[in-house]
Amino acid sequence: MDSLVSEVLRKKGDEVVTASPEATVAAAVQLMNERNVGAVCVIEDGKLCGIFTERDVLRRVIDGCLDPDTTPLFDVMTRQLTVIGPNATVTDALAAVNSRNCRHLPVLEGDELVGVLSIRDLTAWIVDGQEHQIAELVDYIYGGYGSTSGARIGQ
Repeated sequence: MDSLVSEVLRKKGDEVVTASPEATVAAAVQLMNERNVGAVCVIEDGKLCGIFTERDVLRRVIDGCLDPDTTPLFDVMTRQLTVIGPNATVTDALAAVNSRNCRHLPVLEGDELVGVLSIRDLTAWIVDGQEHQIAELVDYIYGGYGSTSGARIGQ
């Protein structure tokens, strides 16, 4: 059974780094660096209106020769967002980031922003699940001894 996005958010935490559309690029980058995140959700009147990512810094600010100290996020944020709901599956989330070539996926419940998942979050969830499944299979194969260092069949 495929896990739900809400399960990933529960484990990861639902803290979202946000900024207003009037915030400068420099302020947003400083916030991203302080929080060690690759994206800031842009919120206007309590609603998600865009996302500003490391990719936006490179492609729109640096490549566009814009001044980070004076350029507002409104001018350089990504407006056409790929979002997902908390009841979607991890497979759905991976398909969305893959098909849209994005690295950050805001999670909306109705109009409310309830979290953000990165491709790293999704990959870590899958790897953890696979490690758990492998451990269960090893236990099953070796008679449920809890580790591969216990008695083995044929000894």
